[in-house]
Amino acid sequence: MKRAGKMSPRSRMHDVNRQRIVHAAREHFFSHGFRRVTMDDLADELGISKKTLYAYFPGKFDLLEAALADKFAGVEAKLKRVARAQPHNFSATLHELLAGTQSELDEIKPPFVRDMRQKAPQVFKVIERRRAALIQRYFGKLFVQGQRAGMVRKDVPAKLIIEILLAVVQAIMNPPKMEELGMMPTEGFSGILRVVLEGVLTPKGRKA
Repeated sequence: MKRAGKMSPRSRMHDVNRQRIVHAAREHFFSHGFRRVTMDDLADELGISKKTLYAYFPGKFDLLEAALADKFAGVEAKLKRVARAQPHNFSATLHELLAGTQSELDEIKPPFVRDMRQKAPQVFKVIERRRAALIQRYFGKLFVQGQRAGMVRKDVPAKLIIEILLAVVQAIMNPPKMEELGMMPTEGFSGILRVVLEGVLTPKGRKA
């Protein structure tokens, strides 16, 4: 009798193959845009047949959604590690959260932003929801911690700070606005945080 929860070799191989496909798609989609990358291209690079590729992902949008889910899982894992590393050090945690977020955004290049605007606006709605959840979970908790440590102003509720941050991110960090401003996501997010943090950090927080 098999132990509950133990994966069979076949299941493990299925997961390994699926992850190989997702990683390849993620690399190409984020760098070159998903419109230019075909399922044929991916199958050739991975050394598998199109039939095998389609057995895992019926269409390119299914693969796009899987690549985005993989991206968000990686971002959340990184933010979680940062938040747990120095839970009582506001300044260090803030700097690491910002650095981690910036490094994740660096992966996304202009062709992908363009294709999201032109070909997959509905998929971007999912990105917005997941992004908002991550900001609320990690930056929201950090701002509360910062208020206790005297690094963040206490005359503005932490929940309001987060709502302001979310509103600005939603207004600016979207494909049409990014293209209009001629900015990359990493530049936009960095600028937003500088402006918001300048307004909410105390003199003690800025020095740190």
